[in-house]
Amino acid sequence: MIHNTFQLESPRGGTIVGDVRMREGPPPRTAIVVVHGFKGFKDWGFFPYLSDRLAVQGHAVISFNFSHNGIGSDPEVFSELEEFSQNTISREVDELNHVLTSVLSGDLTPRPPRHVGLLGHSRGGGVAILAAGEKPEVDALVTWGAIDHLDRWTEETVREWREKGVMYVLNQRTGQHLPLSIALWNDFQENQERLDLRRATGALATPWLIVHGKEDLTVRVEEGERLARQSGKARLHLIEGAGHTFEATHPFAESTPALEEAIAVSVRHFRSHLGEE
Repeated sequence: MIHNTFQLESPRGGTIVGDVRMREGPPPRTAIVVVHGFKGFKDWGFFPYLSDRLAVQGHAVISFNFSHNGIGSDPEVFSELEEFSQNTISREVDELNHVLTSVLSGDLTPRPPRHVGLLGHSRGGGVAILAAGEKPEVDALVTWGAIDHLDRWTEETVREWREKGVMYVLNQRTGQHLPLSIALWNDFQENQERLDLRRATGALATPWLIVHGKEDLTVRVEEGERLARQSGKARLHLIEGAGHTFEATHPFAESTPALEEAIAVSVRHFRSHLGEE
């Protein structure tokens, strides 16, 4: 397996750090970009394993950290808390589009790919939906445990958030209370049309596979079902007994039946719409 790293300057400031995986042999003519979610990062749990599994199918697989995801040189702790606090959804969409542009131009792979796919998890699934709607060059989309709306705050939360200018969310893995600036809410208010997942879902023409665990307690299965209904074209695959991470953990110890099922249906979707060489 070939494993290269890259850095890109974000169009909004900051640095996007990523990995490119390819199997040995002729350069791939297909590429898949993998998108992490809120409080996620490219080296979390199943992402390296997933990327390897997709790469052995003949794709170049690009995974990356959003510039303001809070992860620095040590992936086991959120060390960049100021950057994390200033992250916004529109920034993530812009950065994903920037990565896609770099992939399509061949800047990150030995040659430009003929076909490009996207796979996003959780909030990263929502960001991938928005980016696929803005980038018609995306030939296939897969979302795992994706959210169906971005406005996830109660009126009481927003009122307190606006009064204090910041709120904190607990990261159970590290025990850290992570700051979120009111800039996140302001960004959503200022970009409501662009960040309207329901609108984007209904308009999306890209072949789309929705994968969701039936026992997902973080993003309920009803959200995956609503995405499928709102799309009218996407294929919904539900996994019995599976939670938000398909029973995989961090650090990654071993795969699980639920994760293997999610990977298998995703591989088939990409094979159908990207091909492989």
